[in-house]
Amino acid sequence: MKINTTTLAKDFIKENVKNGDVVIDATMGRGNDTLFLKQLVGKDGFVYAFDIQEEAIQSTKNKLIENNLYNNISLILDGHQNIDKYIKENNISCVVFNFGYLPKANHNIATKPHTSILAIEKSLQILKIKGIISLCVYQGGDTGFEEKDAILNFVKTLDYNKYTVIVSDFFNRPNYPPIHIKIIKES
Repeated sequence: MKINTTTLAKDFIKENVKNGDVVIDATMGRGNDTLFLKQLVGKDGFVYAFDIQEEAIQSTKNKLIENNLYNNISLILDGHQNIDKYIKENNISCVVFNFGYLPKANHNIATKPHTSILAIEKSLQILKIKGIISLCVYQGGDTGFEEKDAILNFVKTLDYNKYTVIVSDFFNRPNYPPIHIKIIKES
């Protein structure tokens, strides 16, 4: 199997998320990450998932029900930049982002640099020590390059005494493959 951005993200998440954790899927999409996170945190953990499209909520809900995992879940129809309206605790173990648009849907509805960076900032505030953020940044097309550049510029400014930031990029692959950014809260 060829390594890709999704593989890197899932391996990073699996290494750091355990049964009973509280986690966030900040860009729910079709529910693949929400399901993956729910499987990792088990019946004692909790998953918050955000998306601005009703279609994403329904797709995710159906996927969770089909897998008998629709418990200890909050599917929130709102933008990830409003994460602090719903989550007040600072015990979050993991926040997952996949920037871009909902697969097989309207490409005009996509994440935007300003709201994405705001969501990352708010996620850092509620992340527990040794908590992680996984960012899959799809580049190219519409606003992909602009969002990628904005996110890279933002994470580069994070205090290295508080956060470790690792960027993985596939240099020898065509067509602008997505990049993966790992953030670990150190203190």
